[in-house]
Amino acid sequence: MGNKKWLNAGLAAMTASVMLVVGCSNGNTGSKESNKPAESTAAAENDKTPVTFTYYSFGNNKDVLASDTIIGKELQKQTGVDWKMEFLVGDVKTKSGVMIASGDYPDVIVPEGEIDKLLDAGAFIPLDDLIEQYGPNIKRVYGPYFDKFRQEDGKIYHLPFSADQGYIGDPTIGQGAFWIQRSVLKEFGYPKIKTLDEYFDLIKKYQDKYPQVDGKDTIGFATFAGVKDNFFTITNTPMHLAGYPNDGGVMVDMTTHDAKVYAASDYEKRWLQKLNEVNAAGMFDPESFTANKDQYLAKLTSGRVLGYFNYGWQVGDATNNLKKAGIDEKRYAPLPIVFDANTKDQYVDPPAFVNNRGIGISVKAKDPVRIIKYFDNLLKEENQILVQWGIKDTHYSVDADGRYVMTKEQIVDRNDNEKKRSIGWSYFEYSWPRYGNNSLLADGNSYAVGNQPEIVATEYTDGDKAILDAYGAKTFSEYFAKPDERPWFPAWSINKGQGTPEQVFEQKTADVQQKYIPKLVLAAPGDFEKIWNEYVAEYNKNDVKGYEAFITKVVKDRIDGKW
Repeated sequence: MGNKKWLNAGLAAMTASVMLVVGCSNGNTGSKESNKPAESTAAAENDKTPVTFTYYSFGNNKDVLASDTIIGKELQKQTGVDWKMEFLVGDVKTKSGVMIASGDYPDVIVPEGEIDKLLDAGAFIPLDDLIEQYGPNIKRVYGPYFDKFRQEDGKIYHLPFSADQGYIGDPTIGQGAFWIQRSVLKEFGYPKIKTLDEYFDLIKKYQDKYPQVDGKDTIGFATFAGVKDNFFTITNTPMHLAGYPNDGGVMVDMTTHDAKVYAASDYEKRWLQKLNEVNAAGMFDPESFTANKDQYLAKLTSGRVLGYFNYGWQVGDATNNLKKAGIDEKRYAPLPIVFDANTKDQYVDPPAFVNNRGIGISVKAKDPVRIIKYFDNLLKEENQILVQWGIKDTHYSVDADGRYVMTKEQIVDRNDNEKKRSIGWSYFEYSWPRYGNNSLLADGNSYAVGNQPEIVATEYTDGDKAILDAYGAKTFSEYFAKPDERPWFPAWSINKGQGTPEQVFEQKTADVQQKYIPKLVLAAPGDFEKIWNEYVAEYNKNDVKGYEAFITKVVKDRIDGKW
């Protein structure tokens, strides 16, 4: 729907909205042969015998029978195929471990950050022969990218979610940003703030003036570090403050292309020491380290939180709930905050291809041919429009110029979390074979609803317009710096494999960070330096230089076209 150290991610989903193509032509340049289904495929296309397959995602959502959604029902009419869709409950690593140990796999799996583990366990079947025989649309969409997600044996085991067809920039911020409650900006005349110090100074000024909201204490700053798999929210921040995009655990030098770990560095120290100061001033929410996702999002929608750092796709439900509530001043605005005023921000992702997130068919699949044909049918352009826009003249319309438009009421429905589920957008707009978020459709409209200029303009509230006018921009991404080209991006998508020195390094250092960072933030200021030195010593027991050398090599290989 569309990224973190691992989609340090979800796009995502945001959204929580928001993965561009690197050095590849748009999908319409595929050969004519690739657009013609084989005769055997054509002969079998009329098979609509009812069948229900199982789908498991390591992401979060409510379980559903696909045909209970409008989109799922329409796709069932076309194919005869229904899906029992289940989503992660509990610890992700425990679930993947149990699944692998038992060998009890669903028909298809969306493995998220467990992809290396499941690939190494042999959970997926190779798709090459199936694609060749039954996948003309798969070849059309993914053909230019095939060599970017083949495994070491030369075979394809999953279909990623980022196969852009052409390009249109995201007018919103679906990736990382420092967010601030709009009431804070409005109170002080929409000041232009850029540095971390300016950001917290403004929040403190507002919190001192308005210490409570509806009888409850305001919270100066919160972040989402209470769930282990989202701890990257607090560990990723230093690279953004230093002027780098989300490459995961490293920052890549633009000249030498050397990758350097920034954990336990002066960058991270500067960030954590600031949070320590903020905590000492009573501005930091200590529940940032204990709250689950529902608790965190509920806090954001309460009106109490004045600022937070997140990737837009992480907080999509909160964003939509605030829009639905219609209290514009309690919504949040993204800011491109950096350490120093002369630093160029790089929050907006450059063109990218994420090759280690996707969907695969398991070795226990009952009918791989029927499943691959469903995937191929889903990639017909009319169905890619269906899963993003819905049904024409019901969920959107086409104006006299051929542009896709929505009424304000339709936009409200598109942003309503429960309607997104009942219609099926929450289930089909992202974690299936798909175009990339920044694709253009053949008729020139945007693939993603949120990237369509007409929709963006219709959706802006008076509060949106006030912020944009103050910052001299037409869209929210416009007052962020344009991204520099990084042909390796994102480095976090580099496949490490299970049990490799690189994978072990990531796990061990993550454990060290999860142990020490809460201590560093919540400690008495006088104890910070001592704990920091302990943390650095513990972190550096791991092979930092070996990890950096590995990432550097892969980055340089990608620059040379070797994915």
